[in-house]
Amino acid sequence: MRVTFATEAAPGWPNEDFVAAAPDAVVLLDGAGTPPGSDSGCSHGVAWYSRTLGSTLLTAMSQSAGTLAELLSVGIKSVSSLHDGTCDLAHPGSPSATVIMLRRVNDTLEWLVLADSVLLLDVVEAAEPVVVCDDREAQVGALHRAEMDALDSGSVEHVSAHRRYVETLRSYRNRDGGFWVAATDPLAADQALTGSMPADQIRAAALLSDGASRLVDRFHLGTWRHVLDTLDESGPDDVLRQVRAAEQSDPQGTRWPRGKAFDDATALYFRL
Repeated sequence: MRVTFATEAAPGWPNEDFVAAAPDAVVLLDGAGTPPGSDSGCSHGVAWYSRTLGSTLLTAMSQSAGTLAELLSVGIKSVSSLHDGTCDLAHPGSPSATVIMLRRVNDTLEWLVLADSVLLLDVVEAAEPVVVCDDREAQVGALHRAEMDALDSGSVEHVSAHRRYVETLRSYRNRDGGFWVAATDPLAADQALTGSMPADQIRAAALLSDGASRLVDRFHLGTWRHVLDTLDESGPDDVLRQVRAAEQSDPQGTRWPRGKAFDDATALYFRL
């Protein structure tokens, strides 16, 4: 695999995304940020969680023959054991993250997607890519975001509404009828979207955190094919540049209402 990636934090905040690659495996996590004024019960923070789980998963993918769901389950248990003596893992705001895992095993490409990061598969002789995204959080969120979306991003009122929105969604996290993310419950791994395909049927693939995928799924400034073509021709930095340009053109969220005016953005692209 030939891999390129780029990641950029939202201005003024630590990067809570994590991306890494090994010779036959890649992983991307997007940590769920804790809004100002909201507690998480954890002294380590979301960036620590994403980096610790992400590095654990990449090591496991490179060294273990278990299924990706099994590796994620074990990884969640392992990271929980690192801070269960110092942090309140029963807290509803305990750090969490989306997960994309992708690995090549012999002549097969295997993947796992949990929560709303996006995996694009550029299939040979197909005009449009296969899009793999777990949108259960977006479906739940759509029921509760009207107040937040009606306010100017960055205003005191919007900050408060965003905090209430995030805290409301916590009550739906990792339960039936809600949505599933990597946090403290290893059973979340069983809820991930998984699949595989012969490697010779896939030309290339892309992993996008929702801060990068918003170029298409929130801003509607291109198609998934546009993103893949940009990654192939100009690289991940250009995708992130387009995202930042859109965010900067609408800092109040007037054209594109959203919880975060700027978000951590990560894009990984590889060709087989």
